[in-house]
Amino acid sequence: MQYIENSSVMKKKILIPVILAAVLLLGGIAYLALTLHKSKQENKEMQELAELDKKEMENEYQQFANQYSEMRTQINNDSIVAQLTAEQQKTERLLKELKNVKSTDAREIARLKRELATVRAVLRSYVLEIDSLNRLNQNLTAENTRVRGQYEEATRTIEGLNTEKASLSQKVAIAAQLDAVGISMTAMDKRGHSTSKLKKCRAFQVNFSIAKNVTAPNGMKTIYIRITSPTGSVLGSGASFSYENRTLQSTMSKSIEYGGRETPVTAYWNVSEALTEGTYNVSIFADGNMIGSRSFSFK
Repeated sequence: MQYIENSSVMKKKILIPVILAAVLLLGGIAYLALTLHKSKQENKEMQELAELDKKEMENEYQQFANQYSEMRTQINNDSIVAQLTAEQQKTERLLKELKNVKSTDAREIARLKRELATVRAVLRSYVLEIDSLNRLNQNLTAENTRVRGQYEEATRTIEGLNTEKASLSQKVAIAAQLDAVGISMTAMDKRGHSTSKLKKCRAFQVNFSIAKNVTAPNGMKTIYIRITSPTGSVLGSGASFSYENRTLQSTMSKSIEYGGRETPVTAYWNVSEALTEGTYNVSIFADGNMIGSRSFSFK
């Protein structure tokens, strides 16, 4: 009888740790499954942002290649035309590399982003150099005109040079224009957390950076952010601003101090009207120019 009781006690002592181990194992498996699901969701969101960033880089590369092509038609100097051609070909080659690389290849994307900054800087240096050459040519032509005393011919020459100067001055203005890069828009719930469900959205958070630009004037800048709904209507009733001889309404605006360096900007718009599923467009304006735009889809 004593032996049976001892055997029962021993079984209980063995069974209890086994049950506890099984409970801990099941809990660990459940926690691991939850963590993997959350990680998969975060990776998906990061991949979508990477795709959008890659598309924006492709657009910038294409824009710079087009500017090189246009500048070549404005210059009669064979040496500079050859240099512009080489830079255009390099830009188009980098654009082709970017289109072929996967957005998940962080190392290649980072390299091509550095190359993009170099292309932008080189383009601006050519704009300034061409403007300087134009001024020199203008002075030499004016001096030659005074020596020959041919007023009518001088008038025609000056008119032609003024046309070229206006074109190159426009390119200088393009180089000095601010650029909004890395634009993102996140739907926030009532607790201030990001949400993928539009019905839970209580505010939109818009993030971007004003890119480095040593040719742009420094000082206080008013940045206007305009968000349009899938139906084309403007969200909110922010300050008005001028753009292309029109007065537009913004969703929100923010004043920043710009010193030529990359400057991050974050702005919030509290939802004050019904939101519909579809594609929302974010456009950013400063100094009378649209400096960035990107579309986002919400469900």
